[in-house]
Amino acid sequence: MAPTLAAVAALPALRLLPRTEAPLDVPVRWVAVSELADPTPFLEGGELVLTTGMRLEDAETYVSRLVGRDVAGLGFGVGLGHDRVPPALVEAARVYGLPLLEVPRPTPFVAIGKAVSRMLAAEQYEDVTRAAKAQRELARAALRGPDAVLAVLARVLRGWALLLDPAGEVRYAAPDSARVRAPEIAVELPRLASAASLALPGPVVVQPVGLGRRPRAYLAVGTPDQLRPVAHTVVGAAVSLLSLLSETGEHRVREALGRMLLGGAPGFPDEPVRVLLCGQDAADALEGDPAADRCLTAPHGTLTAVIAPDALVERVAALAVAAGPVGVGEAVPLTEAARSLAQAERARPAEGVRRHSDLPGGVLGHLGDPAREAAADLLAPLDPSLRASLHAYLAHHGQGDPAARALGVHRHTLRHRMRRAADLLARDLDDPTTRAELWIALTLTDPPPPNP
Repeated sequence: MAPTLAAVAALPALRLLPRTEAPLDVPVRWVAVSELADPTPFLEGGELVLTTGMRLEDAETYVSRLVGRDVAGLGFGVGLGHDRVPPALVEAARVYGLPLLEVPRPTPFVAIGKAVSRMLAAEQYEDVTRAAKAQRELARAALRGPDAVLAVLARVLRGWALLLDPAGEVRYAAPDSARVRAPEIAVELPRLASAASLALPGPVVVQPVGLGRRPRAYLAVGTPDQLRPVAHTVVGAAVSLLSLLSETGEHRVREALGRMLLGGAPGFPDEPVRVLLCGQDAADALEGDPAADRCLTAPHGTLTAVIAPDALVERVAALAVAAGPVGVGEAVPLTEAARSLAQAERARPAEGVRRHSDLPGGVLGHLGDPAREAAADLLAPLDPSLRASLHAYLAHHGQGDPAARALGVHRHTLRHRMRRAADLLARDLDDPTTRAELWIALTLTDPPPPNP
């Protein structure tokens, strides 16, 4: 969106002074300097016109022409031909509702032009950045399917999106209430036979989906205002992804992306890969780091799975842990990523990073989240000191003296701690079943550090 006249007038270096009460929330698309009595033949609309009034004769006619051309506003330079803005010009601008700015003598017109040019460039850069971010979100959504692509598209454009089959029936809608728009769009679909896209009132844009001559579907997008160029770019990206999904299937797209990112293209490391199961915002935590360009992220329930080359796992884990605990599976070929994902699920700790290889072996290594959650609940009443003491006590088979020596405390101190732990847990520490249950619970949870 172009900068507003208010934003331009607010720049302190320009020292522009509004001389009318007309609203300044109009976009400025360019700056035009003209001393012509009628500059409108050389304007497109949306300009901030700058003049010193050298040929100003009929103020009302001059202002009416500018308003008719839909300019953003008029800047009048004082200190050259006029010591002040002519009262007749101020009155005409007031009557016609034209924003009028007084430009002081020390402010050159070129400074205003440069300022607006910088603001326009900043807006364009922001648009490009927004489009790039939206395209990344759409690419991630494509791994979940067309419905996820439509959901992201509707959110990014702050509107709605429909995917219609060739007969005009709704396949997916975002939000679901957008289905009511389908009938009015379906009757217009035959017009797409001779056009690349349709622009309908609303505003609504419809584009065919598919790589062949006959569309496999149609994407319809509606927004509160006319789509800007950046929005058209985002819609085009969505059409491309939906076309790939319609032609090859989601699993083929996932496989192609995975192989491209993880060894299928020159410059990328070869397999094996590891899967990291991370917090929901892990993709954002990775964004901007070179390692992210060589990884594939995909939603996994409420979490995020990251497929990373084995050589980059430490770096990826260090970044992803900012979004929550990280479980790391074993190194596998890309085709066996599902096995590494299952291992990462078992390894994911309550906090920090844990590899599957760090889990206890045998039967305990196959216990999943329910067992770890139950273990954490069982040990919750114990503070770190009691947990460390209990761990040492059980590790020495209930023998107080060696356990106390390992902890560096007196045996009476350990005995007191064990009585306290037994009371808090409501368990008999002399019972073999209780000892086995507590040892498993301590093994499944992160072992506490020794605490004398």
